Amino acid sequence: MRRPAASGIMNGMKNDRQWDRKLNIRTRGRDSTHESAVRYAYEPTPYGVLQKLTESGWITKDSVLLDYGSGKGRVSIFMSAETGCKSLGIDFSEDMVRTAEKNLEASGLQARVSFRLADAVRFTIPPDVDRLYFFNPFSASILEEVLKKVIASWYEAPRRILLFFYYPSKDYVGLLARSPEFDFIDELDCSDLFPGDPREKILCFSLEE
Repeated sequence: MRRPAASGIMNGMKNDRQWDRKLNIRTRGRDSTHESAVRYAYEPTPYGVLQKLTESGWITKDSVLLDYGSGKGRVSIFMSAETGCKSLGIDFSEDMVRTAEKNLEASGLQARVSFRLADAVRFTIPPDVDRLYFFNPFSASILEEVLKKVIASWYEAPRRILLFFYYPSKDYVGLLARSPEFDFIDELDCSDLFPGDPREKILCFSLEE
């Protein structure tokens, strides 16, 4: 869960409304309907943050992005629209997946984007996926199991896999620090969007030979 600084809220809301209209989708608003102790509420990544990820060059038209806890589909739809990448979003909520699919139909990006109802712990990562995105969708205990799935997928189909963590929790950072398979490669500073919060960043990690 994120708590943006008050000085960035209004500009962020305006930008989010503009991008939703441009993409012909509706992804704004927090939804805690299916929140639990280990699976967190839906809260969309601000478009300003996604723009920074796009501008980083880490995701291109040749990438295949997997968004964990895809909610209403903002990340998958935006990143595909802006970079040309293929994108897959998974979520454990049927309601969220239905909403994401409605947004996808409205966006016209069905050829490059899809959504699936899935449990992250049990989900087998497709061999062509090489980019993973997380905005604190679940607890660190679930992330630990997901990272095992990432490693297993790499062994089955060795390739460079990049992982992106927006607004990372201390538990996430600690887990990644204890996971020698993953190398820290970059930090995208987002503090200009919501000043005064040290968690306003995207941490980038890689899994490769």
